[in-house]
Amino acid sequence: MKFIADFHIHSRYSRATSSSINIPTLSHWSKLKGVNLLGSGDFTHHLWLEELKRYLKPAVGRGLYVYDGVHFVLSGEISSIFTQKGKVYKVHNLVLAPSFEVVQEINKALSSLGNLASDGRPILGINCYSLAELLFNISDDIMLIPAHIWTPWFSLFGSNSGFDNIEDAFGKYTSKITALETGLSSDPLMNWRLSALDKFSLVSNSDAHSPSKIAREANVFDCDLDYFEIKNVLQNKDKQKFLYTIEFFPEEGKYHYDGHRNCNISLHPSKTKEYRNLCPVCGRGLTLGVLNRVNHLADRQEGFIPNDSVGFKSLVPLEEIIASVKSISKTSKQVEREYLDILSRFPDELSVLSEIPFADLKKHMSLSIAEGIMKVRDKQLSLIPGFDGEYGKIEIIKSDFASSPKEQSGSGQMTLF
Repeated sequence: MKFIADFHIHSRYSRATSSSINIPTLSHWSKLKGVNLLGSGDFTHHLWLEELKRYLKPAVGRGLYVYDGVHFVLSGEISSIFTQKGKVYKVHNLVLAPSFEVVQEINKALSSLGNLASDGRPILGINCYSLAELLFNISDDIMLIPAHIWTPWFSLFGSNSGFDNIEDAFGKYTSKITALETGLSSDPLMNWRLSALDKFSLVSNSDAHSPSKIAREANVFDCDLDYFEIKNVLQNKDKQKFLYTIEFFPEEGKYHYDGHRNCNISLHPSKTKEYRNLCPVCGRGLTLGVLNRVNHLADRQEGFIPNDSVGFKSLVPLEEIIASVKSISKTSKQVEREYLDILSRFPDELSVLSEIPFADLKKHMSLSIAEGIMKVRDKQLSLIPGFDGEYGKIEIIKSDFASSPKEQSGSGQMTLF
């Protein structure tokens, strides 16, 4: 069966998250978005774990759980801060498990390393190699996925916190890594520039801190809705069953360009080089973004596409399209009303954004919003890249829409299809 999965979210027990996060709310928003399988988030936190146990019922024999028609996979994120060969590293890893019994063993082992109750995403002084060893000694069924691998401050390849290659982090356990999460500020096209990543599946997840952010990035599969098959598909990079990822435009991510937020300085890497990585206003070091870091480690030219790559679709969330078309804030009540009204007339948001033909869209929403959706599909956008923790800005080009918009399902912007 074809389904959409978002493996990486957080509970209300993580820092800077919405207090409204609970299982019924997550289920409700998953249906609005079109997500069939959602990560539980934060299984290391005892209060959230009790809530998960109270609401979720096992999908017997499949390593997944169900609430009100939405499937959940048990997931958590570990923040590792450690010293290795005299250097401090800060890396986030996503962990998926097939049962509460396995989660209990994980939490028991991790609790000796730090206070799991301090935050939904605990900070532990364990390096990547030792974390992998601990997890796989518990169960080979665990999925270990380095999270948002390019984020400057907390990631596998981060410019301020990470490694230059994955083997230096995970050693002999590199072959047991299930997949790599590309993060909001990069897309597969950027990651394909590194031949060392060819053997890994590239997944995209929302890392949502509030229910409305679910599926801003996600993964589309065509296989059994089964933990063990999903793991096998990702481990073997089976492109017949892992169809494509749903992506942010990477410019919209918080760390695409280099910059210094306090001085409102945003720079393309070529300009950063001219300033010797220093802010031209205050003279302090710039935060080197994802594009810069990819350029530094890449061994291929821009645009290279490996033969066995899984494709992707770049989308803009419906609320942002509404806000851009109407030139109002995406957090306004007007946008919320329009958003919910549209989704009351269609199956879900992701089908609206990528599949439903223009002729059907314009029957059930304002013509300007329908045209805005088509412009996103055709990439008629103005992009202002994010930098140093500031999200980028995407504006739909306001020129007159084509006299007869393409009747397409969105497949025209699919890379590799």
